[in-house]
Amino acid sequence: MDSSVNINSEVINFKQYISSNKDVFTKILKELEVVSKKTKDFLKSTLTKDDRIDNQLLELNQFQTHGFAWFETYRIGLRETYNWYSRLTQENKDSEIDASITIFAFAEYLTQMSNGIMMSQSEIIRPHDLGLKDNDFNFLQDNEINDMIEIGLSDKIKKVIVDSLDKDMFANLGLNDETLEMIQDQFKKFTEEEILPHANEWHLKDDLIPDETLKKMAELGVFSIAIPENYGGLGMGKVAMCVVTEELSRGFLAAGSLGTRAEIAGELIRLGGTEEQKKKYLPGIASGELLTTAVFTEPNTGSDLGSLSTRAVKSGDEYVITGNKTWITHGARSDLMTVLARTNPDQKGYKGLSMFLVEKPRGNCENPFPMEGMSGGEIEVLGYRGMKEYEIALDGIKVSKNDLLGEEEGNGFKQLMETFESARIQTAARAVGVAQNALELALQYSKDRSQFGKQIIKFPRIFSKLAWMAMETTVARQITLFSAREKDNDIRCDIEAGMAKLLAARVAWSNSDSALQIHGGNGYALEYPVSRVLCDSRILNIFEGAAEIQAQIIVKGLLVR
Repeated sequence: MDSSVNINSEVINFKQYISSNKDVFTKILKELEVVSKKTKDFLKSTLTKDDRIDNQLLELNQFQTHGFAWFETYRIGLRETYNWYSRLTQENKDSEIDASITIFAFAEYLTQMSNGIMMSQSEIIRPHDLGLKDNDFNFLQDNEINDMIEIGLSDKIKKVIVDSLDKDMFANLGLNDETLEMIQDQFKKFTEEEILPHANEWHLKDDLIPDETLKKMAELGVFSIAIPENYGGLGMGKVAMCVVTEELSRGFLAAGSLGTRAEIAGELIRLGGTEEQKKKYLPGIASGELLTTAVFTEPNTGSDLGSLSTRAVKSGDEYVITGNKTWITHGARSDLMTVLARTNPDQKGYKGLSMFLVEKPRGNCENPFPMEGMSGGEIEVLGYRGMKEYEIALDGIKVSKNDLLGEEEGNGFKQLMETFESARIQTAARAVGVAQNALELALQYSKDRSQFGKQIIKFPRIFSKLAWMAMETTVARQITLFSAREKDNDIRCDIEAGMAKLLAARVAWSNSDSALQIHGGNGYALEYPVSRVLCDSRILNIFEGAAEIQAQIIVKGLLVR
């Protein structure tokens, strides 16, 4: 082991440590693959009945199986964090904070994986729950690995991270692409000038993000990033969308989410629509002329979309849609709804569902739904303001048969499923943006606030919180970008996208809670933005698949992969 990183040394060079001990990290990742396989085999034997995974057994063992989803999320998170740092070293762009975060991540996540992972504030998954024994982690007793963990958990490494933060040096994003870096710079500037100065006022007044701001976002290409060039978009892919979404969400969650509205609708139409539908709608979505909203959820269904009861009955050349929808984001100030409805009442579950493209007049706060057969009201919420949430009643609204997505019934759920990877990657990027915002607010406050004669950033429990926030934000960011790269390369990434969303949502909430704690009593005051960030962060564990649903999807994918 390199002497320059002895835990008792006054000066520790963490870049040099990783350079001299690459085999330590590769060994850890290989050993974790072995542990993962053992857990997978244990769970498959527990859950298999008649040579297949039994859903009843899966539900009965939900705690253990969801724990495996978290274990694998940690494992892939460490792998992608190490890959991120390795790419930085190849480009000669690595810094001490990058090296420190990598070591800290390995030390902390390994310790949790071998002792207990917090799935939530009240649930800890232990190794024995996963069919593991103490000797399955004997590799952690290897002298070099044990030394790495000791260093990674030390105050010294946390001080290096926070000293860098104190100098406004954050972890490298690892984009390694001039175009992406230019986009990030552009949207960082836009967020600083157009979003952050107004975000708290928008939140406190429960205002919609102003039309003028939407216009500027459209001019920057927010709504066109993922839409192909031949339909008026930029065709830049998911990594670019993550970069933009993270920056906008760093300013205000709703600002980052506006791009998601366009992406969900654009993806549905691009993948499932007829050529006529693509030509009709995609250019308007890309330009921001058409604002969209997803109309899927119903009051009693939640994530159980197979139980949808909204009906679409064909009558001549039209469909008549009747039903109640809820949690419709940006429902009033939208021009185009993607509506999921049941066209075949005889087919239960997902098979009888179809997707419709329903145009509507744009409403406002005073008259949200100026359309015959459509009514509803606002759902007042703690956070995630700026777009507003609505309950909507569809009472016999009529749409042309040409507005059936793809002009073929029964494909609605399949069409929606094709967008899930993108939606979850997007949500993970939003969560990373919120987590970064929480870190920045906590950092600035800890520098500005003095107690007992010194800045509170100097106190161990404050700088430890900041270091933790920086580390977990980086891990969440890298697993998110990995998923986006896989998607851009047409590689199936539903499991990894789910992992990114699962982890990033938890990190956003954890960071926001720690940031508010650092603010003390002031954090509880509405005038401080951190109170808004805490409210915003909480929704991320719920929408686009609650954490429990997300873990279920991940583990079902893992067990059959």
